[in-house]
Amino acid sequence: MSGSDEGPRPRLASVPQTEQSHPVQWMHALDQARHSETDPTEWARFAARVEAEAPRLTSLLTRIYGAGLHLDTELAALVDLLATSWQQRPAELRALDDARLADPDWFQSNQMLGGVCYVDRYAENLDGVRARIPYFRELGLTYLHLMPLFAAPEENSDGGYAVSSYRAVNPALGDMAQLQSLAAELRANGIVLVLDFIFNHTSNEHEWAQRAIAGEREFENYYWVFDGREQPDAFEATVREIFPDDHPGSFVPFPRRDGSVPSRAEAERWIWATFHSFQWDLNYSNPAVLRAMAGEMLYLANQGVDILRMDAVAFIWKQLGTSCENLPEAHPLIQAFTAALRIAAPAVMFKSEAIVHPDQVVEYISVDECRISYNPLQMALIWNSLATRDARLLQQALERRHNLPPGTAWVNYVRSHDDIGWTFADEDAAELGVDGFEHRRFLNSFFVNRFPGSFARGIPFQDNPKTGDCRISGTTASLAGLEAGDPGAIGRILLAHSIVLSTGGIPLLYLGDEVGQLNDPNWADEPGHGDDSRWAHRPTYPAERYAQRTDASTDAGRIYAGLRHLIAVRRATPEFSGGTLIGFDTKNPHVLGYQRPGPHGPVVCFANVADEPQSIAALTLSGLPAAMTDLLTDARHDLRADLTLPAHGVVWLRGDPESASAPAVARAGALPDGTPRAL
Repeated sequence: MSGSDEGPRPRLASVPQTEQSHPVQWMHALDQARHSETDPTEWARFAARVEAEAPRLTSLLTRIYGAGLHLDTELAALVDLLATSWQQRPAELRALDDARLADPDWFQSNQMLGGVCYVDRYAENLDGVRARIPYFRELGLTYLHLMPLFAAPEENSDGGYAVSSYRAVNPALGDMAQLQSLAAELRANGIVLVLDFIFNHTSNEHEWAQRAIAGEREFENYYWVFDGREQPDAFEATVREIFPDDHPGSFVPFPRRDGSVPSRAEAERWIWATFHSFQWDLNYSNPAVLRAMAGEMLYLANQGVDILRMDAVAFIWKQLGTSCENLPEAHPLIQAFTAALRIAAPAVMFKSEAIVHPDQVVEYISVDECRISYNPLQMALIWNSLATRDARLLQQALERRHNLPPGTAWVNYVRSHDDIGWTFADEDAAELGVDGFEHRRFLNSFFVNRFPGSFARGIPFQDNPKTGDCRISGTTASLAGLEAGDPGAIGRILLAHSIVLSTGGIPLLYLGDEVGQLNDPNWADEPGHGDDSRWAHRPTYPAERYAQRTDASTDAGRIYAGLRHLIAVRRATPEFSGGTLIGFDTKNPHVLGYQRPGPHGPVVCFANVADEPQSIAALTLSGLPAAMTDLLTDARHDLRADLTLPAHGVVWLRGDPESASAPAVARAGALPDGTPRAL
């Protein structure tokens, strides 16, 4: 959107079916797009997907942009794009499309295990990643998320999240042919490839941005560009600052045609930059942007990418007078992209990343939108439980917010490449007598070692004195006490990972954490990193720790052996497939409890977040079988007596086969006290 005479497009309500565009134009586009050499049988299957999805795609675009001849033209152009992309899709990937259409819940298996890393920091380049495939198989990975690896500005690229081209790999890492080859080799080893699709913005060096700077109106309209401050000031009245250390507000000066950037005092034109000044927000109220980004998405799908992480989805739609976050139009927009994938690359799906209120996180999760999603609430509350030695907030979240619609799953993690924000709902905390604001202040203080007795050695990120907001940087080991030499550190690390491995969904490890990597003490010395403390928990490959991973006398060896054991037991436990979870009230605030249902009874999981032994009373356990076996140790437990867990202890209990017919109310979908509970 460009120019002061053009205000933002108004919200568009749903349009009745009778007013939506006629199918003739897109059907003609489909016929015209067919190549003479395309196999008739395969084309028929593709055309059937178009016919199945086109009415819904039409409805979605109508909801976003309105009806009429213009929409007909856009839809026809989109169908042409989809047909062209599908016909360019390699035969191996088309076969994968068919296989995943036949098994749509393939990602729900208890065999799934994810790993995430930066290519350069973990393996130097794409060939280095390829060389680590034998290790990935040793660990048991089936899912590899490579942090942004596309061409991006040197130094200031927000860790690669300022993309200059979705069709070019950062030359320091390799090229697109190497990425395609890596994807194929990962696939041959049973590992799916996950990449980030930075959906909200491009870098200011992207071709579209450069053409906008050069004065091409078509590409100015790919972004939110305004003359003067009237519209920017109006938007900023209701939009929050995200990175106040980088720039105030949401707009930055738009460069002159010669590429020079005026000061804020001198600027005459302004462009929307929610995050950093070099990350320019795309204008999805322009349907040409949707089509252009769909083209980039399908190009990546055809390189062999299996899952695309939708970055910053909460910010993609702008509307004057609102917060410009989590607006209703974001959902039909993402669903339109999902429909495009279902037509042209149905093996590929989206992963959501929305670090927002828990009620809003789940709004992006559905079979029609993002089938998998990061679980930031569970992550934050695991750390809360370790700091407070109190599991009640996490227990509440598992019971209230864990279960998802069929065909979807969480991606559960202890920590990611990003900072930790305390995303629990204040109203949930209040039910337990916790003041959300003051509790966040405590957690921030605790995890940056400003609280007496803290075991954590985190680093503040984006400390905002105006709002009191702060987030936390740090590796798992440094946050859990290993850097501080705390004797409970390894127990905390294993406990935290036991939760993400057993609650349901895809467990995700930040690679290097499985050998206890610590914060990089020299993180600020690298060019471009000094103002971003998150680089502390993105250290380079910890070669010495990996070399120690089989040495049980080392911290790395103890952590690695413990995690390998947890992973092996998960893979042997079919109850851990899917995502259904039933809470179990242990009547002890220090002990987390939940059940994973199975055909012969549940696996019941308990985790003690305290620094000393804790017990669950026999009466509390009376609804379970009289005897259960801990899958982690093979120890048999008599549950007619109290069950005591050591400090940071974890048990995964399954009833003995001979007790499967015993009256276990938990198996019948009830809590241990007999209260009915829907599965």
